[in-house]
Amino acid sequence: MIQQVLRRQNILFQWIFWYFLEAPRGILKGWKNILSFNLNYFSVPLLLKTLFSYWHQYQWSYPRGFDLAKYLEVAFSNLLSRFLGAIVRLTMITFGIIIEILIFFVGIIVLLAWFLMPWLALLAFTKGFNLLL
Repeated sequence: MIQQVLRRQNILFQWIFWYFLEAPRGILKGWKNILSFNLNYFSVPLLLKTLFSYWHQYQWSYPRGFDLAKYLEVAFSNLLSRFLGAIVRLTMITFGIIIEILIFFVGIIVLLAWFLMPWLALLAFTKGFNLLL
């Protein structure tokens, strides 16, 4: 329906419709896709679910029988593997969230720049015309 109405209107109204409605919709869709890609690229949801899992599944089995030294060695090794895994995962989660925040603010800047561009072009044109006179 809207497309039929726009076909009957002049090119200025078509441009206004595209510039202020269709193009920002596309920018927002692309922005959403980039934000989603970043979370998946850094695997933030998966890393949060497996935060205290073993590092590379390195885990040691407890010995049969009772040997206190071996039992403590295995417990310490498993604890160290979980601690190392948590540190690496927290580092990746933090880095991913920082990049996510940067992408969010860059998206805001791009969207604002998109809406300001016609006004900046008009301002530059009038400033240049005034400089000629």
